[in-house]
Amino acid sequence: MGRAGAAVAVIGVSGWLIALCAFDIRQRRLPNMLTVPGAAVILAVAALAGHGRPAALGAAALFTVYATVHLLAPAAMGAGDVKLAIGLGALTGVFGVDAWVLAAVGASVLTGVLALCLRMAGAGATVPHGPSMCLSTAAVLALALPTQGV
Repeated sequence: MGRAGAAVAVIGVSGWLIALCAFDIRQRRLPNMLTVPGAAVILAVAALAGHGRPAALGAAALFTVYATVHLLAPAAMGAGDVKLAIGLGALTGVFGVDAWVLAAVGASVLTGVLALCLRMAGAGATVPHGPSMCLSTAAVLALALPTQGV
């Protein structure tokens, strides 16, 4: 993928992540109309760019982690988060295991810190996990893309 194609991909992914965050913060859910097509596009583009295997492995691994949590404690993890894990796992999987782990762990840490801060402030509200997933992925991409020459 050339520089122009990479720029278009960065803009597209950024818009997708922003839309997901906004929707989850407002509605406290991640809609299929955003999660499923996003995952499909990421997997397709990764395959076309020759990164289909790491994208598929990243997607499968993060889906498995999130689906397991959802099945064991449905109140702790929504189905939208599980579906979002496919696209974000694929996206970070393209950049390697280190990027994948950093984004996965980062999302949990962000959500935990935010929940702790809200609790300490006396707010008992639940914290949507989607924005943390998106922010940690964006941070990892911001670190990884310059090393890829983008």
